[in-house]
Amino acid sequence: MTFDQIDCLEHVFYNQSYILRMNILDLLQNQLSDNVLESLTQQIGGQDKKQTAAAASGILSTLTAALSKNAASPEGRSALASALDNDHDGSILDDVMGLLSGNKQAANPRAANGAGILRHVLGQKQEDTSTLISKMSGLDKQSTMSLMMKLAPMVMGILGKQKREQNLDEGGLSALLSNTVKSTAQKREEMSLIERFLDKDGDGSVMDDLVRMGGGMLGGLFKK
Repeated sequence: MTFDQIDCLEHVFYNQSYILRMNILDLLQNQLSDNVLESLTQQIGGQDKKQTAAAASGILSTLTAALSKNAASPEGRSALASALDNDHDGSILDDVMGLLSGNKQAANPRAANGAGILRHVLGQKQEDTSTLISKMSGLDKQSTMSLMMKLAPMVMGILGKQKREQNLDEGGLSALLSNTVKSTAQKREEMSLIERFLDKDGDGSVMDDLVRMGGGMLGGLFKK
């Protein structure tokens, strides 16, 4: 075996080890300091920072799960990797407060286009997603949608940064998302609920199912 082959194997083993221990949601949650959550609450017209935090947790979990689901197919993996390479290098995270407040303009406008990101990631499930998270967090639906648009660029920024810094290929990116969802589902009940929601065929029945589960359960899922 040549030195180049050994070096390649070491790189593969390092990436696999990194992917197994890294959780994208932990990185995202670390961006949401008390000051950031306070600012977001004011921006979206919310009344309670705890509701904003609960909704933000649900949004980040949902977008991560949706991206993982999209990246499960070869076409989805390729599309995600291409989007990250072209538009999401993670530089927008250099000033999270500026990004979320709209006071900082991204060098690439597509990197901060929350509405466009949601359209690509969630498709026709945007409306149901905002309803689901609103019911779970107690935040009104309009504020929830506004928060979704603000947080979506941050999710793509984190993924783009990890892809670039760890030199992840399409498979590594998909594995990182999948392992995040699996490890989080073992700890947090709402991730399993979100996965079931994303697997629905879009007939709308999922919201009736959630309502039947009871408001108390829904209200507490994102507040752990």
